[in-house]
Amino acid sequence: MKYLHTMIRVSDVTETLKFFDLLGLKELRRFDNDAGRFTLIFLAAPGDESAQVELTHNWDESGYTGGRNFGHLAYAVDDIHAACQRLMDGGVTINRPPRDGRMAFVRSPDGISVELLQAGPALTPAEPWVSMPNTGAW
Repeated sequence: MKYLHTMIRVSDVTETLKFFDLLGLKELRRFDNDAGRFTLIFLAAPGDESAQVELTHNWDESGYTGGRNFGHLAYAVDDIHAACQRLMDGGVTINRPPRDGRMAFVRSPDGISVELLQAGPALTPAEPWVSMPNTGAW
């Protein structure tokens, strides 16, 4: 058995792709199905193309609530402080800041929770993260 991908449904392809681009994922391929009225977009972290996220956009949907009870995606990052700063600079809310230098949570435009974990040992706790409170649900 081999892991293939995680599928999440998205409402706004442009905003979702912007979010995942800020996160560091790149588009691998796209499939538009006119008859089925949906688009599939496959993303992955550069150098780790075997772990993919499939974005499913159903053209006629009117919005999803609560991430459709989806748990979260998780990615290891080389520098959690830099990753969170890049996301924050791009307008993403850091729901659970990396106060411990190890773990943070953010949400996609459709409310999908994304966990960021520091690769290797935790970084030394630093501002502004140490003093930043949690925001919303994560």
